[in-house]
Amino acid sequence: MKISIGCDHIVTEIKDHLVNYITEKGHEVIDNGTYDKERTHYPIYGKKTAEKISFGEADLGIVVCGTGVGISVSANKIKGIRAALVRDIETARYAKKHLNANILAIGGRIAGLGVIEQAIDTFLETEYEETKESKEIIEKIESIPMNEDLIGDEHYFDEFVEKWNDSGY
Repeated sequence: MKISIGCDHIVTEIKDHLVNYITEKGHEVIDNGTYDKERTHYPIYGKKTAEKISFGEADLGIVVCGTGVGISVSANKIKGIRAALVRDIETARYAKKHLNANILAIGGRIAGLGVIEQAIDTFLETEYEETKESKEIIEKIESIPMNEDLIGDEHYFDEFVEKWNDSGY
């Protein structure tokens, strides 16, 4: 399986650990960064990670930031993405089994590494079980309109990064 993964600067070392962990399990990993501790924006990496799934370049994704909230919201802005913020194993199972979540979002400062690893294992091993109800719910989620002209725009965040670098916010 091909897994797209991304994080912000707060949890780079956790993402690096997870890349190795997932690779050792026999999966191919697309590491979207960030790659160091230099302060950055989590929306960049939520978008990059989600686009790999949306474009069919990866099967599933994992996004990590301090709480998991911001990066999961960012990933969910991409068409076709159902990123589930989880903090336990059972939520990871439910998200995949009933909602066909395609990104697992985790708070690296909230959940311990053992829980994160178990949540990933559960997420990757769980199969979606389509029911009439789950299919209808997913169809309703998918029908929410998106701003499709921004998908794939590598320079979307340039303006914001420039402001950040100039201490604009």
